[in-house]
Amino acid sequence: MNSLVAVGTLAAYSFSLVATFIPQVLPEGTVNVYYEAAAVIVSLILLGRYFEAKAKGRTSQAIQHLVGMQAKTARIHHNGQVIEVPIAEVTTETIVEIRPGERVPVDGEVVEGQSYIDESMITGEPVPVKKQVGDQVVGGTVNQNGNLNFRATAIGESSVLAQIIRMVEQAQGSKLPIQALVDKVTMWFVPMVMLLAALTFAVWFIFGPDPALTFSLVNAVAVLIIACPCAMGLATPTSIMVGTGRGAEMGVLFRKGEALQALQEVQVIAVDKTGTLTEGKPTLTDFYVQQGFEREQVLRIVASVEAKSEHPIALAIVQAAEQQNISLLPITTFHSVTGFGIKAEVEGQAVHIGADRYMQQLGLDVTPFKDEATHLGQEAKTPIYVAIDQKLAAIIAVADPIKDSTYAAIAGLHQLGLKVAMITGDNRHTAQAIAAKLHIDQVIAEVLPDGKVDAICQLQQQYGRVAFVGDGINDAPALAQADVGLAIGTGTDVAIEAADVVLMSGSLQGVPNAIALSKATIKNIRQNLFWAFFYNIALIPIAAGVLYPAFGILLSPIFAAGAMALSSVFVLGNALRLKYFQVPTIKA
Repeated sequence: MNSLVAVGTLAAYSFSLVATFIPQVLPEGTVNVYYEAAAVIVSLILLGRYFEAKAKGRTSQAIQHLVGMQAKTARIHHNGQVIEVPIAEVTTETIVEIRPGERVPVDGEVVEGQSYIDESMITGEPVPVKKQVGDQVVGGTVNQNGNLNFRATAIGESSVLAQIIRMVEQAQGSKLPIQALVDKVTMWFVPMVMLLAALTFAVWFIFGPDPALTFSLVNAVAVLIIACPCAMGLATPTSIMVGTGRGAEMGVLFRKGEALQALQEVQVIAVDKTGTLTEGKPTLTDFYVQQGFEREQVLRIVASVEAKSEHPIALAIVQAAEQQNISLLPITTFHSVTGFGIKAEVEGQAVHIGADRYMQQLGLDVTPFKDEATHLGQEAKTPIYVAIDQKLAAIIAVADPIKDSTYAAIAGLHQLGLKVAMITGDNRHTAQAIAAKLHIDQVIAEVLPDGKVDAICQLQQQYGRVAFVGDGINDAPALAQADVGLAIGTGTDVAIEAADVVLMSGSLQGVPNAIALSKATIKNIRQNLFWAFFYNIALIPIAAGVLYPAFGILLSPIFAAGAMALSSVFVLGNALRLKYFQVPTIKA
């Protein structure tokens, strides 16, 4: 890029030296000096570079902002005292204390106290999050209103904040496929401009008016300077820097810059159900008992039996009993009946728990719960029946609740013109009910854990480019198979190594936000490239003097330098607009 300006100013300066010291070698009437032109050209270009540097500094403010969030000191428990030490002296397992209004110094696990912490710098979510014993805290977040003691679990380069900074830096320094095209064009562009400048010089020297040499030199220099492709070179990297920085502020981390371009090209978003659409924690949602049975006693018996099982559904029932302070009973026998349910003996009572087919096998009529079963089916919940001493006692349902943010997120994806596919291991009936509730376009149900990759391949053949949203490292093969993999989770649970994009909030809303930002960034790059190319195509002929025969207009090299600098500043200014990107409003 600098070669065109260097050749142009050197030509003007060298001609001036010849005109000053050995004017006799020049044709009569061409002895002119262009010292001021060479000086002003360089001055204008340096001024343009200064503005570029200022604007570029603003593009990396996201990194500076993140670095500024790292605490400098920490208050630790040492030998029965609380002392303040530099952050570098904190080690893992150290007990750290934070007070209201203070920034969390390092990642850790709460061991004492309760408070609310503002995690917006990590997740992009403005609502403070409640923290109590056993919860994770992330370095750089801000404690709101309570005292907390926590055990340090990650420090230095292994902390979440350090990983975020590293990811943003890597993304900002990467090249997009669109940049490769720009590089190819620029590679041919500079030699072509030099050829055009030489042609301009020859045409003016042979056919131009007197003094022909002066006209030839001035117009050739103007062509060289006006065509400097600085704006082309700045068009892509500046938009990437600003776009990825804005993403970090929103809790959307692009691990690879290529994902920024690939994401806006996807046609379908495939989502894992458990932990992505849902909370990932099954809970007891419904409990109906037959006349003649007491609810609390039936729950006590069921929870006592399920306490022997490792299944997530069993865990949800046991937790429900614990929350109601219901004590469990000793169990005499326990057997799992494959494909049907469980049978056990509790205080001399025979207990059977399972699906409707298990009750039918036992010869029990489930029609008393017909209405309840229908209602549960409509809500995508699988009914579980309980029989005590060969009498139908209760119908219960355990479900993984859909996250509140899921509805708006899927509406947002549809608003962006994308199809949504759900991949789940659930039975087809339950999966279809959830899909209908969420307005999901396609369901791939009854998928075994190792079948997700085949499901992604199926969607790619059907639609083209596919983005897959998963919630953990278990989804790594599918995240890798998809054209873009998005890991959804919070803090240290994020499957950072498996995905192209990391959504820190744990909310599916991050997906339409990431896609909207991707579209806005690529649109911004295209605007920059259009301006840069259009500017050169329009002004090179004017610099060469095509307007002179008709209008007597020539472009001074000084004005050419000013216009060139202005084009670079324009491109940077356009890129900086991404700093103010706002997620689109979802229409109800």
